[in-house]
Amino acid sequence: MQTESILEIPQEKSISSPKKSNKTLAFYDFKDGLIKWRIWFLLAYQDIRLRYRRSILGPFWLTLSMAITVYSMGFLYGHLFHIELKDYFPYLVAGMLAWSLISMSLNDLTDTFISYESLLKEIKLPYTLHIQRIAVRNMLIFFHNMIVMLPIYVLFHESAHLNVHTLFLLPCLFLIYINAVFFGLLLAMIAARYRDISQLIKNLIQVVFFITPVMWNPSVLPANKLFFVWGNPIYPFVEMIRAPLLGNLPAFSIIATSLGITVLTIIFSFIIFTRYRSRIIYWL
Repeated sequence: MQTESILEIPQEKSISSPKKSNKTLAFYDFKDGLIKWRIWFLLAYQDIRLRYRRSILGPFWLTLSMAITVYSMGFLYGHLFHIELKDYFPYLVAGMLAWSLISMSLNDLTDTFISYESLLKEIKLPYTLHIQRIAVRNMLIFFHNMIVMLPIYVLFHESAHLNVHTLFLLPCLFLIYINAVFFGLLLAMIAARYRDISQLIKNLIQVVFFITPVMWNPSVLPANKLFFVWGNPIYPFVEMIRAPLLGNLPAFSIIATSLGITVLTIIFSFIIFTRYRSRIIYWL
């Protein structure tokens, strides 16, 4: 099998040499994780294939499930909120695509080291490789799910359309991918040490969904309640995806906030990983 042959390649450098400092070991872990990109990409692709093997539609069951969810929600909540469907439908569908990527990534990344416990103990691979495996898997699922936007572009072209601004989606997704890797690494370490964290994150995500402007627009809130929006660290990343999908550029405040969160996430995650990397295997 191609994946197994790659895994059997001997490593020229050991990232666990006792002569190296914790900081150096952490750096080499990230470096080796990037060098072995073929491994985590093939493993991510294999995860999706195995989940839907022997089914007719295969991975497109993901897209069908997403389509049924967002189309039914758009029709129902559009009438409940008394909003024109041509305005609400594109806003909701794009927001749900963004939320699906973010929430699935948080849920899956939290359980990374717990899920791959046996693999971590049997095969010497960088810890970050397993994080990138899950991050890229959810990215591939997101690209599958983007198909649900095609009917929106046709039926509601006044509110959602493809243009040059849509290309801005690529750097936005790259920024979200970086956050998924570093923040996911942090969550995976904490969840490996404290097993209750996994359940806490899953329950918290369900609550955060309702206070994040996915189904509703921030403009419905009075000025003194907008802290629910701007104090929500997930909202900027939802907008970083939703705006390009609708053919718009994200607001400068959204971009600045996302970049600020990304920098803080990288710094804090690297510090924690440097200090506790050697203990991860003993927590499993």
